[in-house]
Amino acid sequence: MKALAIYAGPAALAHLRVQGLAAADISTIPGAAGGPKGLVLGPLDRFIFGEWLPQSTQPVDLVGASIGAWRMATACLNNPVAGFERLERDYIAQHYEVPPGKKRPSAQQVSEAFGKSLLDFYGGRLNEVLEHPRYGLHIVTSRGRGMLGREHPLRTPLGYAGAFVTNLVNRGAMSAWLERVVFSNRDELPFVPMDYDTRQVPLTEANFNPAVQASCSIPFVLQAVHDIPNAPKGAYWDGGITDYHLHLNYNTPAGGLVLYPHFQKAVVPGWLDKSLTWRHKSTPFLDRMVLLAPRPEWVKTLPNGKLPDRTDFTRYGNDLAARMTVWNAAVSASRQLADEFAQWLHKPDVSQVQAL
Repeated sequence: MKALAIYAGPAALAHLRVQGLAAADISTIPGAAGGPKGLVLGPLDRFIFGEWLPQSTQPVDLVGASIGAWRMATACLNNPVAGFERLERDYIAQHYEVPPGKKRPSAQQVSEAFGKSLLDFYGGRLNEVLEHPRYGLHIVTSRGRGMLGREHPLRTPLGYAGAFVTNLVNRGAMSAWLERVVFSNRDELPFVPMDYDTRQVPLTEANFNPAVQASCSIPFVLQAVHDIPNAPKGAYWDGGITDYHLHLNYNTPAGGLVLYPHFQKAVVPGWLDKSLTWRHKSTPFLDRMVLLAPRPEWVKTLPNGKLPDRTDFTRYGNDLAARMTVWNAAVSASRQLADEFAQWLHKPDVSQVQAL
């Protein structure tokens, strides 16, 4: 059974028909939020950043939210293949003991453990990430406003309830509750903010770890990160809240394409849009995008008939070995995605590319 589906926006599809796809065509690579789902992209990441992109020399912007921020920062290491292998091992092996009588660990417990793991993961290597000669890194976070300006046991749930209702009516109006803050090691963003308020903050050694942790801080699962150095004060949460799958107005240079290793076809704008299926459709923002995703029928062959996801933490509880077995099996199977992409690049067949 084929594992990989390739999708393309209209301008990208026209490009593929005439020129195929070369590493030199890529100007931007996004990394979506989605927690453990991102694990199946590990083999694609290793192939793209370890073998394929090094065949070219042009600058490439990497935009990431949540686990996508962790993945894109890892791509900037001197040895990205070893980095992705370690990310995979560390993510699969993470374990938060569930206290007796509880369904899940506390947000404080998860935040403290995750913060320590990030310090260990990037310790002594931040210069590799921040000073990469080719890759511009852009870490997306969500900064609270109003009730969400500081994390609070009462105001935070009320604030997110307000954000949900506001977003239901108008996505742009959610700026009253949340602001997109992007930490970048480049002067310009690779997209034009057209939906709601956006700030760009220089990414430095002082704020790198807090920014990555904030970008991964799912509300109520982890604690917010407050007052990140050199950034506006306030509570910062998961970048996926504002930009779940980074459905952005990408500003590609002439002829440039956006290559998107993703875990599904739909590019959902925000976390609060997950159930709003009318917002899952393609828009002109994606015209120059080539999206790589596992086929739904192939996903059904994985353990439990699905991609790894956060529900597995509850499903397996304190049985770490069982969860690791299932997740490792899914990751092992996903090597087929990278193999099929490499084969397609060697002998491109545009008839296999579907409209995004």
